[in-house]
Amino acid sequence: MTTRKASCRCGQLTAECTGEPIRVSACHCLACKARSGSAFAVQARFPADRVTISGQSTEYVHIADSGNPASFHFCPVCGVTLWYQSRPIFDAIAIPLGNFEDPRFVAPSFSVWEERKLDWVEILGEGVERHD
Repeated sequence: MTTRKASCRCGQLTAECTGEPIRVSACHCLACKARSGSAFAVQARFPADRVTISGQSTEYVHIADSGNPASFHFCPVCGVTLWYQSRPIFDAIAIPLGNFEDPRFVAPSFSVWEERKLDWVEILGEGVERHD
């Protein structure tokens, strides 16, 4: 079974994920844009029982654009958000793609909150599901 490793910038907080992600999505909501500091964010979700977290994290709970709570866990040393959980998929752990040792392992198959997508952004690929 495939094992993938992710970490914060300083390496104090790590995640080890086994198996394939259940969902990889590009999100254009305002909260993800603010969290990533970019035009959108891409994250891979794994079943929670397939992720092992090591190190200390600080938690921040935010109410998403959907109205659902999201629990973000970031490194108290370098400030990088390593993982989060949110409804409706609260039994999964989402990890921003850029935190993986190899962030190119998979492309997004979902593009969500597209009504907030910047005009110059385009998520390409056959079979990408698009949601407003």
